[in-house]
Amino acid sequence: MDTSYGSAAVPVWERPEPRPRAAPVPLSRATIAATAIRLADADGLDGLSVRRLAKELGVGPMRLYDYVTNRSELLDLMVDRVYEEIGGTSETGEWRATVLAVVHRTRRAALAHEWFADLLGGRPHLGPHALAVGETTAAALSRAPGVRDLDDLQRALGALNAFMIGAIRAEITERRAARATGTDLSTWQAGLGPYLARMLDTGRYPTVARLVADGAHLDAEDTFTRNLTTVLDGVTGRP
Repeated sequence: MDTSYGSAAVPVWERPEPRPRAAPVPLSRATIAATAIRLADADGLDGLSVRRLAKELGVGPMRLYDYVTNRSELLDLMVDRVYEEIGGTSETGEWRATVLAVVHRTRRAALAHEWFADLLGGRPHLGPHALAVGETTAAALSRAPGVRDLDDLQRALGALNAFMIGAIRAEITERRAARATGTDLSTWQAGLGPYLARMLDTGRYPTVARLVADGAHLDAEDTFTRNLTTVLDGVTGRP
């Protein structure tokens, strides 16, 4: 899953497309990325290989290497295609509304392409659409009242990304677990009810007991929005 930034003399986004050939199948990096995304959406990154992708496209595996030098470059193209969906055009609205819109679009894109979450949080994504999304977010945060200089902006971006990546990965992990086990979180918790009741009856976990007894089953999107607002208040405010 590692990306190839720094290992190639010319990044894939700056290399010209190979000369098109009509036979046996016309190809482009956009077509390759779109097909790879469809396969990854269905079976995850573990189900994506150059050989399977070539078969899906109706070409020999070696022909794909005219367009991408390795699997890492393929992932780079796929990731940047998702950032294109997220959108990186300049937004002229209030800074908070812009940041909220970008983060919510990122969450929706990750829920639609769960493999995308597996590639968040490693090396920075530097494709043209990823950079556009990054510019929109950074420019908006730089206008926040509590962000006075570049150090503040770097810390604010770091905190925002840490929340966003952690929250998205947690939500997708739960979705995957529910599919793999055939039970959602509530059903899983109910199955552990007798054990949990015995442990809580010991009196050693009073706060956990309150959460179990009285805590509501929170809506994922509403919780994401509320927590995101809290993070923004924290990283852009001053005591």
